[in-house]
Amino acid sequence: MKIIKIAAIGTLAVSIAGLSACNNMMPAKSAPMKAPMHSQSMAKMNVVQIAQSNSDFSVLVEAVVAADLAGALSNPNANYTILAPTNAAFMQALQENNMTKAQLFANKPLLTKILSYHVINAAAPIYAKDVRPGNITMLSMDTLMVTAQGKLMDESGRTANLLKTDITASNGVVHVIDRVLMPR
Repeated sequence: MKIIKIAAIGTLAVSIAGLSACNNMMPAKSAPMKAPMHSQSMAKMNVVQIAQSNSDFSVLVEAVVAADLAGALSNPNANYTILAPTNAAFMQALQENNMTKAQLFANKPLLTKILSYHVINAAAPIYAKDVRPGNITMLSMDTLMVTAQGKLMDESGRTANLLKTDITASNGVVHVIDRVLMPR
């Protein structure tokens, strides 16, 4: 049971991955995302810099650093699609799994698996208009499902909503989600 809790917490750690079914899948009312704190154009920033530019992703950024993934995700030649959970999503996941952030970050294999479950590395970034219902293989080699309603369903059967889509980066695209996705 402890292994299952650890796995669940790891899965909800963070991720930078992207995907969206369509513009009508976004909730009608959602809290506005904070504007980036960098003066440079977001399209000139890589996916890590986009996350760093918004305080709503501070836990995600900490997780990416703790998992030693910041360098790889900053690769200028990559085409990442990142599903970026907000800080609130991380706090909810930690609470659901009765874990602290320190406990999750200390389990690097689990943290890495969770984060890579939030990333698609493809020939090109995946924008909201390109997403169709069905299964997608994530960087972790686990499957994520896009439902007919445009929600993201992880392997644990939990669903996440897209809060904001198509934040263009120099090496991909970021989509903001309201829940940490958990692989098996």
